[in-house]
Amino acid sequence: MSAQTDSEPDETQFGLAVDTFKLLADNTRLRILWALLHGEHSVGDLAEHVGAQPPAVSQHLAKLRMSHLVKARRDGNKLFYAADNAHVRHLVEEALFHTDHVVSGLPDHPNDTDVRPQQRRGRGERD
Repeated sequence: MSAQTDSEPDETQFGLAVDTFKLLADNTRLRILWALLHGEHSVGDLAEHVGAQPPAVSQHLAKLRMSHLVKARRDGNKLFYAADNAHVRHLVEEALFHTDHVVSGLPDHPNDTDVRPQQRRGRGERD
C-alpha cells in the first residue's frame, strides 16, 4: 500500500470523492470525459460527439471544471477542453474497464492489482 492510502481520508476528502462520483454518474458527462481522454475538444466538437446540444455540453463542462475534472485552454475566441490530470484518466478508465469485466464476465486480475490497465495490455493480457 502506498503512503497516500495508509491513513484513512478525512471527511472533506470523502465528501469530495462522493461529489466526484455523483458528477460521473451522468451518461453525458462520462461520455464527455471519455472523449477528452483522447485529446482536446471544443464545445461544438464535444456536442457532436456525444449527441447533445452545445449549451447543454457547456453546462456539463462548467460543472466538470469547477470540480477540477477538466481544464480549458483559450485559443483566440475559442475554448478547448481536456481532462485535468492523470487521476481523472485513471478514474474514468477504471470505471469503464470495470463495467467491461462485469458485462463480459471477465475475471479480475488478482496478481496484477498494482498494474494499470495500459500496462496489462502492453503485456498481451486482455482487460
